[in-house]
Order: sequence, then structure tokens, then C-alpha cells
Amino acid sequence: MRRIAANYIFPVTSDPIRNGYVDFGDDGTVIGTGRLTQETGSTEFYNGIIVPGFTNAHCHIELSHLEGKFKEATGMSGFIDQINALRESAPEEERQAAMRYQFEKMYAEGVSAMADISNCSESFAMKSGSPMYTRTFVEVFGTEPEDAPAVIEEAGMLVRKAAACGLDAAVTPHSPYTMSPELLRMASEEGLKAGFISYHNQESQEEDDMIGFHRGPLYENYRNRRLSIAPATGKPAVFHFLDQLLKIHPAPFDEHILLIHNTVSKEDSIRAAESILRHCTWVTCPLSNIFIHRAMADLPMLMGMGVRIAVGTDSLSSNHVLSMVEELKCIHRHYPQIPLQTMLQWACLNGAAALGKDDALGSFEPGKKPGAVLIDAVDFDSMQLSEESTSRRLI
Repeated sequence: MRRIAANYIFPVTSDPIRNGYVDFGDDGTVIGTGRLTQETGSTEFYNGIIVPGFTNAHCHIELSHLEGKFKEATGMSGFIDQINALRESAPEEERQAAMRYQFEKMYAEGVSAMADISNCSESFAMKSGSPMYTRTFVEVFGTEPEDAPAVIEEAGMLVRKAAACGLDAAVTPHSPYTMSPELLRMASEEGLKAGFISYHNQESQEEDDMIGFHRGPLYENYRNRRLSIAPATGKPAVFHFLDQLLKIHPAPFDEHILLIHNTVSKEDSIRAAESILRHCTWVTCPLSNIFIHRAMADLPMLMGMGVRIAVGTDSLSSNHVLSMVEELKCIHRHYPQIPLQTMLQWACLNGAAALGKDDALGSFEPGKKPGAVLIDAVDFDSMQLSEESTSRRLI
């Protein structure tokens, strides 16, 4: 047995324990938690807080070679232009080295599970050999309706490659503006069969303007490139997604649906999604949204509506780091009223639930194997992270 103690233990499913401990079996299984009455020679005491392993609920690890190459605050139209120009800007050996470095760094900093977006197979071998659990979402694009069957067939081949590596994987749609309605329906149908969809939702006002009203920079970008654009809906973009889902599957939906970004989601959009998606998770990527749009999701509003929130890092094409602690610091800076306990539930347990892994990960409950992470330099007076806080894996 291994007893790990700290100034505070955050079990996540219960209140923080001051001068608390967590007991782990030799295989990393949680045996129990409690408050120290006395230290023994075998107790490991750390200054800081101990939390369960994080779940990064949205990442594109295969874009790690793009670190430092993108301009900030370009909006979605400018970001897409940069992706198209720079995605293949490094040889495969360099891409593999960058990806592996960032992946191992994330694990060392405490990420125990990740929802990872893949557009190719470059990350599969690395993920299959890691103790970090990953669910791979094979993301598809295609604005031309006639291309949809071929796109799905190619994506299916990638899913089979991932399965051969022992990974949980399925096809997923990207977003309303990168897909014809036909491809959106076909990709969603494949994701629903597997029980999981990860979908970029209302990331920018440009997206809502394009899908709803055929206006704005993103719409002009697509029109100038002579790409097909779905008919305007007159409504926020999430309604387009929900309408396409309802064409292939009756409501309600019991599958796990991860809606990513939600930067401009308002109450009407959230109510519409929650009314038919029983296991919906609203994933925020704060640093990425600031990097591209200088905006963040209205997290207090989402909290007030009682929805499940999780946290992701997105990729190094739209972020300077892949760090869950840095994402939590960003939330602190913009919404200091959100308690640390709440944010840790988002960053640990809610992400695990979104991936169907909350029976094993995300909290210090007996029988689970969530890992243990030390976060240091905590301001105990305000019970917030400081700008100096870092995280490292203990188990």
C-alpha cells in the first residue's frame, strides 16, 4: 500500500480534505481517503493539493508540430487559412517527435485520459503503447455532397487501423461549416453506432453567421473558394447539427455527445441540445478560444443551467501549451467566482464521464484507478491556483 498526503486532498465527488491522504494499492487502485491524525514513516506528504488524474476532453495531438507557427486573433476564417497552409509543413519524423514529446509531457503532468481527434494514423502506435487512456475520434471533412461516401469509406479504414492497435475509435463529424449536410449525417450515424460523437460547436460568431444567415468572414472565405455551403437555417449553428441528427435517429439520444468550444452558445442553443441529448458534455478550451477569437464560453451561464462541463486543451496550432493546469488558471482569471472544486470536477470526473470511463477514472473513490496528481503553489487563502502552479503525476 502507498499513502499519499498533502495540505488538501480533492476526492472530487466529496469535499476537499484538509491534511488529507489517499491510500493506493500496489496496482494504483484507490483503497480509501481520510484525514491525517499522525504521519508515519511511510506517509508521503506533499505541499500542495492532490487531485485525481485529469481528462483532456479535447485535443489534436497530431498537430503538435505546429507549435508557435500560427498568428493569434485571426478569427476562424484566418485560422482555417493557416491550417490549410501549414498542416503539412514538417516532415513525418519531425511530426512524430513533436507529437510524442507533447503526449509524454501531458501524461507526466497528470492527464490520465484524453479525447483525441485524428485525421490520420500517425498517433495510433504511440497512443496504444501508453498508460494514458485515449478515445480516438476520426474526424472527417468535406463540403461537396457527392464526396461523402468516399470520405466515410476512408475514415472507416482509419477506424479499423486504430482498432487493430487496440484503441477505442469511431468516425466523428467536425463542424457544420466544413461538411455537407450529407456528410454530417453519415459521419454522425457512424459515431452514434459507436456511442460517441465529438463535434466542434458554435466556436465563433463567424460560424453562427455563416450557417444561420450566409454572412460574415467565414461565409465569404468559403464562397471565394467556390465551396458548397448548406442552405441558411436562420438559427444558431447548433440547430443545424440537431436537425441532421434527427434525420437519422429519433430523439432522445442516449449516446455520449461532446460539444466542443461553445464560445458563442446562448441559452436557446443549450436548451435545444439538452432537450434531446441525454448525455451531452459541453467542453470548453479556454486558451484556444482566446488564441483564435479573444473570447471564452460563458461558463457561469452553463453552470447556471446545470449542464455537464469538461475541459480540453485543443492543439498547439491554437494554443501555446497542452496543459490542463494552464486551462484552469485561465478560467480563474476570467471567472474567479468559479470554485476550484467545481473546476476540478470538470477537469477530472466530467471528462471521464464524457468518455464513458467514470467507473474507473476521475475521482478518488475506492476501486478506481484515476492516478494521483500534485498541484503546487496553491493560494490556500483563496483556494485558487496561482500563476506559479504546476502539476506532476505521482501515480
